Amino acid sequence: MAPPLLFLRDIYLTFGGTPLLEGADLSLSEGGRLCLVGRNGSGKSTLLKIAAGLMEADGGERFVQPGATVRYLSQEPDLSGYATTRQYVEAGLGPGDDPHRAHYLLAQLGLSGEENPDRLSGGEARRSALARAMAPEPDILLLDEPTNHLDLPAIEWLEKTLGGTGSALVIISHDRRFLETLSRATVWLDGGVTRRLERGFDHFEDWRDGVVEQAELERHKLNRKIVREINWLHYGGVTARRRRNQGRLRALTALRQQRREQRRGPGQVKMTVTEGEVSGKLVAEAKGLTKAYGNLTVVDNLSLRIQRGDTLGIVGPNGAGKTTLVNLLTGALQPDAGSIRHGANLQMVSLDQRRDSLEPELTLSEALTGGRGDMVFVAGKPKHLIAYMKDFLFVPEQAGTPIGALSGGERGRLMVARALAQPSNLLVLDEPTNDLDLETLDLFQEMLDDYAGTVLLVSHDRDFLDRVVTSVLAFEGSGRWVEYAGGYSDMLTQRRGAAQKAADSGAKPRNRKRGVSPERSTDAFSSNPKRKMSFKDMHAHKTLLARIEALEAEAERLQAMLADPGYYARDPEAFSKTAAVLEAISAERGAAEDQWLQLELLRDELESGQ
Repeated sequence: MAPPLLFLRDIYLTFGGTPLLEGADLSLSEGGRLCLVGRNGSGKSTLLKIAAGLMEADGGERFVQPGATVRYLSQEPDLSGYATTRQYVEAGLGPGDDPHRAHYLLAQLGLSGEENPDRLSGGEARRSALARAMAPEPDILLLDEPTNHLDLPAIEWLEKTLGGTGSALVIISHDRRFLETLSRATVWLDGGVTRRLERGFDHFEDWRDGVVEQAELERHKLNRKIVREINWLHYGGVTARRRRNQGRLRALTALRQQRREQRRGPGQVKMTVTEGEVSGKLVAEAKGLTKAYGNLTVVDNLSLRIQRGDTLGIVGPNGAGKTTLVNLLTGALQPDAGSIRHGANLQMVSLDQRRDSLEPELTLSEALTGGRGDMVFVAGKPKHLIAYMKDFLFVPEQAGTPIGALSGGERGRLMVARALAQPSNLLVLDEPTNDLDLETLDLFQEMLDDYAGTVLLVSHDRDFLDRVVTSVLAFEGSGRWVEYAGGYSDMLTQRRGAAQKAADSGAKPRNRKRGVSPERSTDAFSSNPKRKMSFKDMHAHKTLLARIEALEAEAERLQAMLADPGYYARDPEAFSKTAAVLEAISAERGAAEDQWLQLELLRDELESGQ
């Protein structure tokens, strides 16, 4: 086995008395492709800074192979002190490095090199920092959220370029598709320690779930042991206090401490959206919508209908006019031609990607309450500020922290927390996934799945789009936007199908006829016979809900039995049988819910004529 280019061993670090890293390890060999994953606040960025030599740990060992070059991409690159982006990138070159590669990378990333760093957007600053990190072709490339603020063409270019590099990579990213494409090994940082999987990210989540299930099993065994010991303490009478049993009491104390250690670690974000009144069935209808700035046409003759419950993904390169399009659809901007009609009773809440509405001098509590008291109203019910902060992994001591002092991930969570606390039936989300960890994204997805309102989602996260949107509105050039049914991958399939069909007919792909509403593609289904629900499906659809309710009631009854602290002590065998029955009922209920959901989707599809 080749010696590692870089390794961290038994790394310890404490911030303000709270341990962050407690024996973390990381090892990278020549040509290695490693992704570092974990929740926000788990210490991923800190561990990467230690690997880069930018931060010193309290304990542990860092080793870099002599002569190996290391380059690091920060989440928030600092370009101050440079006159142009070219100067900034060239300053990262070492002796003997080719300056032409710096110019080439800047050009590939859409920059001339003459840009003033003080006037760069977040995406332009990230592109400049990427060019600086990649230009020397280092032996080790450490990348912290490299896709943040990049558009889809830039992400796909970066994915391809990194796939062909000879540099060893360590990547932190919330972009699942990016990690699946590039990683060959995965390090999971959780509770201050690391676990390593010698496979890419596409295998990580199943492996992690197995680790969590095993930990739950161990926790359950520990809990049962503690119950037995407490039972001995309560019913052992005076003998429990005799000197010869003091060792057993100390053992019980140790068991309780072990359980506390198992439970310790980052919490889980709890997301509850505050839904407003039900909007009308029609949310927005655009006819012939057109908007131009000088000679640049941003939206050209767009007709579109958005209905209650739709989740519309909007994709396109930076500069295509996605924000302008959203403003037109929401009525914040007037078109040059055409019309936009909105439905009744709309309550809109927006989440902007730049976090512009977060004033740096405001405290976290002022941002959440508007400076009025210490209560937040969530789903129509008052909730104390501190409790709501904890739902989003903030600690009580942060209530008075200025927003400017929060990390990128913390600002991202704050924006989501603030948006979800406001009543809405229309969510406008502009790059909401930036700076959020993978677990939070999973919960965000579940929240959007359950949201009864309508969502306009601008995103460059391909996996997130695939998971949540019902259709994609894609930029096709020259102000032309086309709607495709399904997620991002469905859009690519439909585009390829249209291109292949045009190639087979010997004709070039033609633009849609102007003035005609974009229609959802049905090519992929045109050869299939019309589907219908069988009698068996209809009967199952009618009876499954009652079955699910009955299973839920039985599960609650069994859970109440198992919650009795004396049940196990009275009859351990009956306790085990009850737990087994509960597990079987939970599995049956899950299968019934999945079956009902599939039938409900089929019924909706047939009723809508799609």
